[in-house]
Order: sequence, then C-alpha cells, then structure tokens
Amino acid sequence: MEKKVMQTYLYDFYGDLLTERQRKIYEEFVLDDLSLTEIAQEEGISRQGVYDLVKRCDKLLEGYEEKLQLLSRFLKNKEKILRIQSLARGCQELDVAQRMAEIEAISNEILEEL
Repeated sequence: MEKKVMQTYLYDFYGDLLTERQRKIYEEFVLDDLSLTEIAQEEGISRQGVYDLVKRCDKLLEGYEEKLQLLSRFLKNKEKILRIQSLARGCQELDVAQRMAEIEAISNEILEEL
C-alpha cells in the first residue's frame, strides 16, 4: 500500500491518540500535503524538527496498529464485503446456490471477527 495512503489510514484510526501539536503538524504534512519547509516556516521551527516529529508520529501510529490491529481488521473486512458485493451481483446468473453459500461463509467469517 502506498505510504501516504497508509499514513492517512493510520491517522484516521489512531490520530486522536496524538497530542494536539502532533496532530496539527501531521495533518499538515500527510493530509494537506504541505512540505516540511512550509510547515517549519509556519510553525517557527526547523525543517529537521518537523521531519523528526512526523517520523515520531509515524512510529507511534504504527505501534498502535501493531498492538491493536484495528486497521488490518478493517481492511480484511472491507475485502470480504467487496467480495460479498461481487457475489451478490453475480446472483443473476445460474449458480445462485453456490454464490449464496459463499456469501454466507464470508458473512460468518466477518461475524466471528467481531
């Protein structure tokens, strides 16, 4: 998965666990796509300071994911739901019974994880 996309997902799931200052700078870098230099000038700190803060936030967010696995469970369930949708669209074909069995199996997997 692309790094910016992963950073965005991690921020969506765990961003509230960062301090207000960390959130502000991380949002500017990841979500608003400002450069390190632009953020440094706006915040009145060095470019290196911004870089270090962003890297620290990355490590914190990755650590939360490593322990809690909320994002990975979300992505797995998203894949399963997309598969269910695909199977449901195909129910207009002749193999309805097989597709319904697959939908039920995938649904059961999701329910077991909840």
